Amino acid sequence: MRKNVLVIGAGRFGRYTCQKLHEMGHQVMLVDKDEERLNKVLKYATNAEIGDSTDSEFMQTLGIKDYDLCIVAIGDNFLSSLETTFLLDELGAKKIISRATSGSQEKFLLRNGANAVVFPERQLGSWTAIRFSSDNISNYIELMDGYSIFELTVPLNWDKKKIGELDVRNKYGINILGVKNGKMDMNIGVDTVLRFGQSMLVLGKTQSIQKLFYL
Repeated sequence: MRKNVLVIGAGRFGRYTCQKLHEMGHQVMLVDKDEERLNKVLKYATNAEIGDSTDSEFMQTLGIKDYDLCIVAIGDNFLSSLETTFLLDELGAKKIISRATSGSQEKFLLRNGANAVVFPERQLGSWTAIRFSSDNISNYIELMDGYSIFELTVPLNWDKKKIGELDVRNKYGINILGVKNGKMDMNIGVDTVLRFGQSMLVLGKTQSIQKLFYL
């Protein structure tokens, strides 16, 4: 479903967010007070406005209630990010996602209107550490409550064994969601045979997966 998204801040985080939203087919309104920075991202935005997001009168002209999602991507001035988040909430934003760099910033943003807070540097650092500290990991997505989905290489000691034979759900508390045979096959069962070097999707507690595949 196509959404109308307001992105405030055309720095690196805002730029990559706009690019991905554009690729996904969403309508993007981009706002920044720096015209030069805004111009670098215009090709990924449906519309753009030069303006100060801490200015109440300017923000009222944007029709905040019309957006399905508002993303505060300001990274160089926390006070501006906080004021912008507060204004969006006051103007009736449906959903506000704000950027933070510390736990204390997160608390302030959540108390002043943010529905959720993201930590781009922290999340990228975590992804990099997990992704590249093991030769078995091709990709990794962190979920809620300590769970993750990993794209992993089938180890040698699992070669030519059936998923049911390995009994990984009972032994390790993980689930194999799919295996890659040219393309990812999610239609698998206990009789699916794994092959060494094949890619597979594994769901489970992050620590359980790391313990099993890092050693």
